[in-house]
Amino acid sequence: MAAALTVDCRKTFPGRFTAATQLTLPLDPPRVLILFGPSGSGKTTLLRCLAGLEWPEEGRIQFGSTTWLDAASNIRLSPQARRIGYMPQDYALFPTHTVCGNIEYGLSDLPMAARRERVRELIALLQLQRLEQAKPAQLSGGQQQRVALARAIARRPQLLLLDEPLSALDAPTRSRLSGELRALLTQLHIPSVVVTHDWAEALTLGDVIAVMQGGTILQTGSPQEVFSRPANAEVAQIVGIETVVQGHVVANDNGLATVSVNGTMLKGLGADVSGAAVYVCIRAEDVLLEQTGNSVISARNLLSGLVTEVLPQGVLVTVTVDCGFPLRAVITRGAREELGLVTGSLVAAVIKAGAMHLVPRSTQQLADQSLK
Repeated sequence: MAAALTVDCRKTFPGRFTAATQLTLPLDPPRVLILFGPSGSGKTTLLRCLAGLEWPEEGRIQFGSTTWLDAASNIRLSPQARRIGYMPQDYALFPTHTVCGNIEYGLSDLPMAARRERVRELIALLQLQRLEQAKPAQLSGGQQQRVALARAIARRPQLLLLDEPLSALDAPTRSRLSGELRALLTQLHIPSVVVTHDWAEALTLGDVIAVMQGGTILQTGSPQEVFSRPANAEVAQIVGIETVVQGHVVANDNGLATVSVNGTMLKGLGADVSGAAVYVCIRAEDVLLEQTGNSVISARNLLSGLVTEVLPQGVLVTVTVDCGFPLRAVITRGAREELGLVTGSLVAAVIKAGAMHLVPRSTQQLADQSLK
């Protein structure tokens, strides 16, 4: 049987929720697993359980042939015994230590010559040359991140754990360094678990993504698969699908489904839709807005509606259109001015059939909705 990291454990947070987590991550070849979800979903708690910093009341954590945790047998391996590298969200660099001192921390069991050689290797790998004697306060956010990563991998861990590794950085730096971090994780060839709530980071960094809510993993798969084909409406909302509405499939012709949403007919790719009740999931970035009667685009869905909300967000604007259901679109400020969009404006929304994802609704979900 191939080596894997397997988690099946429960941890209770009084007054909040019980985290019941089941997860399997193959270790060969090494992959980057993203724990994705909103704040309070249990991502960092799971990471700390893997690190040995939190103790589930029940269950097991197994890394390959080694049992890290077995609550029933009272097996609880320490973080040191697990041979993990851990990088906390705030980096936790020692302010009085130099770059070399921070990286060297934890290598005290090595001879001095081996210690210095390992630090030199990591200085070169993380491109920290000429910063060896700098203190953390003298470093940029990106440089601090690289020092923290160097310290996390200094002891050659068998598993690397990163908690929101880019969140302490400003947006432009975060965007630039996400690609660099992905390249480093690939180069290190160490199985890694990364916590993030940012979808762009998840898509950039991850080979596998696990979407979490309430301490439970709702869906796993490649980032592209999960983001474009969420397993249910809850996952769709977590991964940022701005429009999620209930509909009923009224026809299906060669994989092209006709769906009724509050009487509005939509066309979507529905070859794998089972049953008539579905959730219709549409990303705001996939909705094009234009003046009514001016469409020259070949798209299956051309809807007219009234603008009910215009929400500026920097250079972008989120627009909500009542098309028989609330439909959200993201456009530029220039496009908003060109279209003259204000609350009450009449506008046309264009959506390609391939941009609509149909998620079957289960019998239980329908029963739950009928009670609301």
